[in-house]
Amino acid sequence: MSADINRIHGGDWEKTSAGALDFSVNVNPLGMPLSVAEAAQRAVTFCNRYPDPACRELRQELGAYYHLPDEWILCGNGAADLIFRLVQALKPKKAALFAPTFSEYEIALNSVGCELRTIPLPRENDFLPEEIPDLSWIEEGDLLFLCNPNNPTGQAVARSWLEEITKRCAKAGAFLCVDECFLEFWECGEQNTMLSLLGEYKNVLVLRAFTKAYAMAGLRLGWCSCADKDLLREMELSGAAWNVSIPAQAAGLAALREAGFLTRTRLFLQKERPRLKASLESLGLTVIPSQANYLCFRAGSPDLKKKLLKRGILVRNCGDYRGLDAYDYRVAIKTPEENQRLIQALKACIYGG
Repeated sequence: MSADINRIHGGDWEKTSAGALDFSVNVNPLGMPLSVAEAAQRAVTFCNRYPDPACRELRQELGAYYHLPDEWILCGNGAADLIFRLVQALKPKKAALFAPTFSEYEIALNSVGCELRTIPLPRENDFLPEEIPDLSWIEEGDLLFLCNPNNPTGQAVARSWLEEITKRCAKAGAFLCVDECFLEFWECGEQNTMLSLLGEYKNVLVLRAFTKAYAMAGLRLGWCSCADKDLLREMELSGAAWNVSIPAQAAGLAALREAGFLTRTRLFLQKERPRLKASLESLGLTVIPSQANYLCFRAGSPDLKKKLLKRGILVRNCGDYRGLDAYDYRVAIKTPEENQRLIQALKACIYGG
C-alpha cells in the first residue's frame, strides 16, 4: 500500500465524541429518517440468527425501485466492500483512476498488485474530467474507476460523456465502474445515472450506497448492479458470507419505502449549497462548484483544520488526495445553523477574531 494513502476518509470518533461539530463526513444533512432507525432497532430482535446471505428481499425491492432485474444486484457491507470484491473478482493487471478521487479505489487495486495510471484532473477547469482532450489512456488498462459526482470535488459529469467513455472501454476490452454513491444529492442525478443503460453495456458496474443518502454510515450498506451475472457471482464469492447484517437489511428496506425523502433532501441542498458556497467565497476562499452534499475549497493556510478544531469544528483536510495538497479542504453541507457556526469559526481563523 502506498504510504501516502489515508484509510480515514473523514470523521474522528474521539473528537466528535468530545463534542466537535463534524463537517468531515458527507452524510445527508437531514439525518437518518426515523422509519429507518426504527426498522434497524426492531431488527435487533432477530439477530440471534444469521442474516440472509443473498439479501433476497432487499434485492427484490431495489430491483423494483430502480427497474432492474434483481439478479443484476449484489449487496455489500458498504460501497467499500463492493469495491474490493470487484477488484478481487476482476484481478486487473492495469487500471486507471482520475486524480483527485476516492482513495479506496487505489487501495483495492494495490491489494491485487495492479499497475496503476492516474490521470490528473485540471485544477484550472475545476477538476472536470470532460476537459481532458486525450482519452487514449483508456485503451491501455483493464479497469477504470469513475466517481460521479466525484469525491472530494463534488463535480458531476453528464451521462452522454459517460457513454462515450463506456464505448471506448468496451472497444478496448476494459471494464468501467461508475461510483454513484453521491448521485442522489444531484438534482439531475437520476437523469444521468448509468443504471438505465446497464442492459446495453455488460462492461459497466454501477456502485450505490445507502450510507450517504440516508445517513446510514454506521450500518454499512451498499449495493451494485451489473448485467454480467457471472461477474456478480465472482464478486459474491470473493468475500465473506453474511456480510450484510439483519439491521442493515431492514434499514435498507425502510429507506426504499421513504416516500419523498430524497426529494426533500435535494430541495434542501438546492437552497443551502449555493448559500454556503457564497459564504465561503466571501471569506476569500476558492470554492469548486458542486453537485453533491459537500464543498471543496482552497484556503491560504495548511493549518486550518487544527485552528478550526480548537473552535469545536472538524473539517476534512484533502492533503492526502492525489492532485490536491494541504491547502485544500472539504466540508459537508449541514443545517443552516450548523453552517453558520462553520462560517463564524472560519472567519475567526482567517481574520484572527
